[in-house]
Amino acid sequence: MEILSAKKILAANDKLARDNRRRLDEQRVFMVNLIGSPGAGKTTLLERLLPEMGCAGSLRVVQGDMATREDADRIEAVGVKALQINTENGCHLAAHMLPPAFEMLDLPGADFLFVENVGNLICPAEFHLGEHLRAIVLSVPEGDDKVRKYPPTFATADALVVTKTDLAASNDFDFERVASDLKRLSPRAKVFKVCAKRGEGIRELAEWLKERRESAFA
Repeated sequence: MEILSAKKILAANDKLARDNRRRLDEQRVFMVNLIGSPGAGKTTLLERLLPEMGCAGSLRVVQGDMATREDADRIEAVGVKALQINTENGCHLAAHMLPPAFEMLDLPGADFLFVENVGNLICPAEFHLGEHLRAIVLSVPEGDDKVRKYPPTFATADALVVTKTDLAASNDFDFERVASDLKRLSPRAKVFKVCAKRGEGIRELAEWLKERRESAFA
């Protein structure tokens, strides 16, 4: 019996991810991969962030979920073209799932492609999609110990977006602890404190993402 190793699967995914990245670079589309637990506030973050990014016509969104198209409907309600990928039993998006989405979303002419990965802090970490930037979304109610509990995921972060900051006091959330834990795993990662409900921290995140795109395609 032949055994297919996880290393071979990841190597094949990485090759496809590199192909995706080349295609995005050619079209000057900056892809952001959002990873976070179910309920972390990824979709709500996008609902507030996308209007702050500027022209809706220059934005595209891929929503990853096991079922329904509720999240894509929410994104389209703010005027941004979105595509839902239902993975059924899959716990993450993989690189091979994106090329069909590229076609359906009509990427040429877009500036940003945001990919909201399936809600999970484990599986998506190993599967690169060809993204230019990986942002991990952590909500205050999840607790300030998650960076230390899920080191493989947070070690891949270019940014950490802490959401639902209005609940910090009632949850005894220690921002300094989170920042310190993250610095040991990913010194390059930038931390953003966001309350989407109040719109706090959204503009700073939007401006930083625009700067990162400009640097990538300079």
